[in-house]
Amino acid sequence: MATKKQLTARDIMTAGVQCIGAHQSLHEASIMMRDMNVGALPICGDNNRLTGLITDRDIVVQCCAEGIDPATVQAGSLSGELHWIDASMGADDALTMMEQHQIKRLPVIDVEQGHQLVGMITEANLAKNLTDAQIAEFATKVYANA
Repeated sequence: MATKKQLTARDIMTAGVQCIGAHQSLHEASIMMRDMNVGALPICGDNNRLTGLITDRDIVVQCCAEGIDPATVQAGSLSGELHWIDASMGADDALTMMEQHQIKRLPVIDVEQGHQLVGMITEANLAKNLTDAQIAEFATKVYANA
């Protein structure tokens, strides 16, 4: 009997993710989010390597709600703790990491290709690729203390 191949992070991710430059403004980030219909953007530094992740909520709560003009704030200034996964790791590893850190988006890095950002894993990716039991466990762990 053939065994089922375990899915990797690369198998379940959304490819073609675009970065916002760390020195670009939050206004530019919000335009990119609108145009790409996404709620988060990876932040890349001058070396084009991942340095952070910014969400639409970050922009609203940490900038707009404080009365700060988003055009005057660099995207890299709002980046918090960064979690990512290597593209070759298992989808189960991605799920575990997202549960442990209570995060809804996980950048995927190809370590063998010089730590290049190759994609993003979101809740939608999990829903399409994991079992109902895994999704229920994820929702319980990530949203229980939200």
